[in-house]
Amino acid sequence: MAKDSVKDPSVANAQATDGPSLAEINSTVEVPQGGGFLRKLMAWSGPGALVAVGYMDPGNWITSIVGGAQYRYLLISVILVSSLIAMLLQYMAAKLGIVAQKDLAQMTRDSTNKWIGYILWFMTELAIMATEMAEVIGAAIAIHLLFGLPLLWGVIITALDVLLLLLLMKLGFRKIEAIVVTLIAVILLVFLYMAVLAKPDMGEVAVNLVPHSDILKHGQLMLALGIVGATVMPHNLYLHSSISQTRKIDRSSNKSIKEAIRFTTWDSNIQLTGAFVVNSLLLIVGAALFFGHGSDLEAFGDLFNALNNKEIVGAIASPVLSMLFAVALLASGQNSTITGTLTGQIIMEGYTHWHLPMWLQRLLTRGIALIPIVIFAIVFGATEGALDKLLVYSQVFLSVALPFSMFPLIYFTSSKKYMGEFVNPKWATWLGYAISVILTGLNIQLIFNTVAPLFK
Repeated sequence: MAKDSVKDPSVANAQATDGPSLAEINSTVEVPQGGGFLRKLMAWSGPGALVAVGYMDPGNWITSIVGGAQYRYLLISVILVSSLIAMLLQYMAAKLGIVAQKDLAQMTRDSTNKWIGYILWFMTELAIMATEMAEVIGAAIAIHLLFGLPLLWGVIITALDVLLLLLLMKLGFRKIEAIVVTLIAVILLVFLYMAVLAKPDMGEVAVNLVPHSDILKHGQLMLALGIVGATVMPHNLYLHSSISQTRKIDRSSNKSIKEAIRFTTWDSNIQLTGAFVVNSLLLIVGAALFFGHGSDLEAFGDLFNALNNKEIVGAIASPVLSMLFAVALLASGQNSTITGTLTGQIIMEGYTHWHLPMWLQRLLTRGIALIPIVIFAIVFGATEGALDKLLVYSQVFLSVALPFSMFPLIYFTSSKKYMGEFVNPKWATWLGYAISVILTGLNIQLIFNTVAPLFK
């Protein structure tokens, strides 16, 4: 055996027993063997953008903007901490895919018995449904605001995104990455422009980057956990562990694997830093423009109208701002549906070992997410306020569901049995477990604070 080849047979032969994750794009992107740092970074860049999309989806919008409108800049520290947690977890997820050649769903299913696997799949599927709710609701409301179509029709139209994804997959994975990056740029530029117009108090922003004890109060905690759920999203751990395998590398060489991990981590951290900037801009705009009107701005439609209301945002109010907001919201929803649908396929195939035609697989995963939204819209009314409340609670549920993905990820990447010499350093393992335990404790406190008043 060559000196730099993988020494652990459990790593060298770790190809998923059920076939590679996202087989149609697995190991399809060529990367240069030589050249400088920037050339290699450009070749490896892309998967991080698809992951970052989940950190700036419509769920982030409502929680971050409302957080700013209600509590000014207090919760910006939550966005910072969430982003740092995301960087650690996404590093682990990408490394798992590169080294073990399995995604997180495959690893979990292969390491448990059938029934435990199905239970975990059900829990993860609920998290995907919550994720898809945010994406579908955001896109539907954007369509309604831009074109005046009824919200229920907007929800149904989003189902056609599945056909768009099928077309993009045929064009190649790099095309998908390029489209996603373009839509991210639209969102960033729109909110950067709004933030410049809003003239926020940057001194207060800087002070609140340090966490404050007021965050633990019930109302603030509810939104803080919503921000965590919208920022550190369970489905991204599954997605990254799969799409990190799209690059073609020499898996017989430790040097090649180390390089893959290195540049994938660079890609992920750069893109997540961009997501942190976007989320911070969302909260800053909410605080600078809408503070004092938080109770009146609980829906995207309220925000859309407020941007054209001089009594709320002052002299900068204009129909142009409102339209830019809606365009960015549509870009966010479209971006997120691409990654959400891909993740639905990863989770279903990994946990159940079901092999369905690609079009049926993606139609099924999108359909599962649409059903509760349509039912909710019919029962409670397809109004912006009702759908926005559903969106906020979906983000809180994501925070509750996150530990079910975090603990297995940390366990697998901390085990030499699965990772060989690429096992997590001790500090990363203990930090990861500490984060999981703290987050679980905060979720329990949130549930208690929410349920306790019902029994008084």
